[in-house]
Amino acid sequence: MNTSAADGVQPDKADTLGTRIARALRRERERAGLGVAGLARQAGVAKATVSQLESGAGNPSVETLWAIATALDVPFSVFVDAPAAETHVVRAADRPGVRASDAPYEAFLLAAGAPHARSDLYILRAQPGEPRRSLPHPSGTTEHVVLISGRASVGPAGEPVVLHPGDYMRYRGDAAHVFEAWEPDTTAVLVSEVR
Repeated sequence: MNTSAADGVQPDKADTLGTRIARALRRERERAGLGVAGLARQAGVAKATVSQLESGAGNPSVETLWAIATALDVPFSVFVDAPAAETHVVRAADRPGVRASDAPYEAFLLAAGAPHARSDLYILRAQPGEPRRSLPHPSGTTEHVVLISGRASVGPAGEPVVLHPGDYMRYRGDAAHVFEAWEPDTTAVLVSEVR
């Protein structure tokens, strides 16, 4: 996040997305009592991928981080959220996004809920093309979407609903679901909560 003293927020230049992912991944893997190979097997990713991410050298896709988060039974935001501060500003041009590997889709974490609340706030941006198909997240996950611009099919994989700007939808995130943009630069606000 690039800010200045005039913005009232001081940046932490050493805290990049890669270092946040590395630090959180090692912490959560060790907390779960798993080795690198065990986590890789549970998440369905290569052992080398987990090792690279823990060293801060990897560039993971949305799918990889979701698979690891699901295997560890933690929210996606554990890996990408910046440390909490009293005042937190995320400039649109500076927010770090995580791209999907199989669809023209990016997720930008704006805020993660407290550990006991387990709700995260994202901005999604997608382009027409392959839909973003999500595997089920941890049990008890509900997703809330408000479409900001464009047009998109959103919701359960077998029954998506076409949303227009201003439309809101809630659906189970612990079942397969989809986000498919029908217009360029389709954007949405997503809140993912786990109960």
